[in-house]
Amino acid sequence: MYLPFEIPKARVLITVKTYPLPSSAYNELVCTAGFLDGRKWIRIYPIAYRFLSDDKQYPKYGWIEINLVRNEKDFRPESFRPKSGIDEDIKLLSKIDTKNNWAERKEYILNEVFTSMTELIELAKSDKKKSLATLKPTEIIDFIIEDDDREWKDKWIAISKQGNIFDLEKSKKSNTSLYPIKKLPYKYSYKFISEGDSNPRTMMIEDWEIGALFWNCMRKTDGNEEAANQLVKDKYFTSFTKEKDIHLFVGTTQRFHNVAPNPFIIVGVFYPHIERQFSLF
Repeated sequence: MYLPFEIPKARVLITVKTYPLPSSAYNELVCTAGFLDGRKWIRIYPIAYRFLSDDKQYPKYGWIEINLVRNEKDFRPESFRPKSGIDEDIKLLSKIDTKNNWAERKEYILNEVFTSMTELIELAKSDKKKSLATLKPTEIIDFIIEDDDREWKDKWIAISKQGNIFDLEKSKKSNTSLYPIKKLPYKYSYKFISEGDSNPRTMMIEDWEIGALFWNCMRKTDGNEEAANQLVKDKYFTSFTKEKDIHLFVGTTQRFHNVAPNPFIIVGVFYPHIERQFSLF
């Protein structure tokens, strides 16, 4: 077994938070993942992150303590849920900073790095059912921006109006405008090559960080979506590919894990600076 059925006081380094999605059961959910004891990948789901009280809202690269139990509704071995439900008593510990070019973060992130998507897909389809990993692409070729639906489906909006007051009270939130989070009107993807690939791959990025960047860029450009998207591309493609040592956090979706040719999406980007070697001669 990948991990025990129950993990009391699990100590997890959070590295992944996906953009919130509507949920009929919890209003909205964020898929969270990281490293248990800094060693093994683990997924924590469901968590209605924005409905947690402020002292429980964990940052990326922050350590948390939480009681976990295997999510029996999810066959993926890394998937666990808070034992006490979405109101779990999450305890925030310390946060790892970016000193010395993310040196301490690298100690955990770079322990196991894959270079081949083909190998990862084979592991996902095997009995191991691997669904989370760190990938070092050979080359990132392009950053693709595509139009998406501009509003949530009508049924999600209806659910939010029905459940909003009760869930806000339950989570001790007083901001009645908290839900729903804005729908991203665009999809972002990397086009890249990994080891052994004869053709480039295109994989969608569903990190909360890129969604937040778009809305920040919208504010900077006074609502000009074209200009905002150019700023997003400037960072994730132009700047990153020139200056950053990019690794991708990739994860499968439960729905497509067993049926899609490539069930992985990009759930986060790890981007310390490239460490250049200088000659003494």
